[in-house]
Amino acid sequence: MGVLENHVNVVVGGTSGIGARIAELSAAQGATVVIAGRRTKEGWELARRLGPASSFVAADVTRESEVAAVIAHAVDRHGRIDSLINSAGVTGFAGSIAAVEFDEFFRMMAVHAGGVLAGMKHAAPVMIEQRSGSIVNIASIGGRLAGWTGHAYAASKAAVIQLTRSAAVELGEHGVRVNSVSPGAVATGVFAKSAGLEPALADRTAGSLQPAFAALLRQWQPIRGTATPDDIAPAAIWLASDAARFVNGHDLVVDGGISAGRPISVALSEGPRIGAALTAAAAGADSRI
Repeated sequence: MGVLENHVNVVVGGTSGIGARIAELSAAQGATVVIAGRRTKEGWELARRLGPASSFVAADVTRESEVAAVIAHAVDRHGRIDSLINSAGVTGFAGSIAAVEFDEFFRMMAVHAGGVLAGMKHAAPVMIEQRSGSIVNIASIGGRLAGWTGHAYAASKAAVIQLTRSAAVELGEHGVRVNSVSPGAVATGVFAKSAGLEPALADRTAGSLQPAFAALLRQWQPIRGTATPDDIAPAAIWLASDAARFVNGHDLVVDGGISAGRPISVALSEGPRIGAALTAAAAGADSRI
């Protein structure tokens, strides 16, 4: 028996990347899954693969009415919602603060913060009436640590983390838990999509990013290698499940240790260079005396 047996699980942003893997794992753990997203072909194909009880609803999370329709579909079809996972996301410009475009900033806020807010707004009354439910919002270490993402992305994901806490202290009194997951660098197709690659091709070739990611992260990530959606989805499933029944208002970081600090081997390797620099500086000072 899976940890989501007899659960109705709504996955918004479930047509690719982390969201699609969460939908797949939800079904594998016994849930009936409602998938929502903009990519209709991929959404219907995934729902078909997950079985006849699963379904897909086309939705753009920047349009509140479409998010409301997703929740209504789940309730009309299944009579309840046990968990909502908000996973819709986009990437964007990562340059200087002086070059940020306001349209870009507001697009990020609309998708990430606005999409999460819309999902919680319309799922909350259903879960309050049930006196049970779990909401899991996909955030990012970019919302916790500066310098890892563009300004707009960082601000929007920080908003997701704080919206999660804010909703948790309200809904917890009604038996509804709200938590977030903050992944580190994850090899998904979203990076290639932001560079202009066709979405389906970007998803199929996401694995090719792993060597480049691993090389870049060696200076910062204690656990070697690169994360994939398979590393993030189980965290979301656990938070959605009854196994996490006393976890509320928490941001679960899944980043290979990046937010804990740099790998000690990197720090130790810098010791000789720092020592040599200090010795040279001291010798220069002696020569001037």
